[in-house]
Amino acid sequence: MDAVQNDQLMPIGRFARITGLTVKALRHYDELGLLRPASVDPETGYRFYATTQVARAEWIRTLRRLEVPLDDIASILAADDPATLKRLLADHQRRTAVRQAELKWILQRLQPLLDGKEPVMGTRAEALDPEAERQLGIDLFNRTWTLMEREDRTPDDDDEMIHCAHASAYHWRQVGTPANRSRSEWQCSRVHAILGQTEQALYHARRCLELVESNPEAMADWDLPAAYEALARANMVAGDAAATRRWYDLGVEATARVADPEERAVMEADFATIRT
Repeated sequence: MDAVQNDQLMPIGRFARITGLTVKALRHYDELGLLRPASVDPETGYRFYATTQVARAEWIRTLRRLEVPLDDIASILAADDPATLKRLLADHQRRTAVRQAELKWILQRLQPLLDGKEPVMGTRAEALDPEAERQLGIDLFNRTWTLMEREDRTPDDDDEMIHCAHASAYHWRQVGTPANRSRSEWQCSRVHAILGQTEQALYHARRCLELVESNPEAMADWDLPAAYEALARANMVAGDAAATRRWYDLGVEATARVADPEERAVMEADFATIRT
């Protein structure tokens, strides 16, 4: 930590809380060169950030909330030029309009499938090649995550969030690994928990744990505590204090075994939001 004095630095977890970015996002932005930490401890590998980096981090967060691509954000920050900013944002606005039309079509096609008015078998989804299915799974998962983090969601946004989460889970069911499927079930549970839909939240949390326990060799070490977290959160929403405490305790214990300190910090932050 020779470049910056210790009293000007903060660990990645505190920097994440101040800026509203996740620890995972900060690690990703470091890898991309978008937001490098001010210092990295050579012995532990822990990242530290300076207070002077908060404004840049908040600007990145604002642009990401608008779903501006990371490449464009890098260009905006590198140029530091109003004309470049305006041009790139105008390009993104045009792309978003196209995406809006695509999502409208997706929602229109999903509803009759969900209502049972059209059979799932024999629909166009079957004709998709595996790479296209995989990309749809990723895109819909990311779109769900964006909606989950939006503080000013409308009822239409809530509907879209549900449909996107379940559509992502459908595509991962076709081409994903057991880990992909368990994480999709985790996201479905989180979406329903956010909306106070307890039965759905509990169902998908249980499915998440079943997939993790049935396929331990396919999972990362944080998948098990994530499943416990889903069950603790769903039971918290359901008002079952005893079950919440049980899954919370199991989750905290499993989180302590996560090898990567930053992945462990992500799980700890999730459990910190559960009331026991």
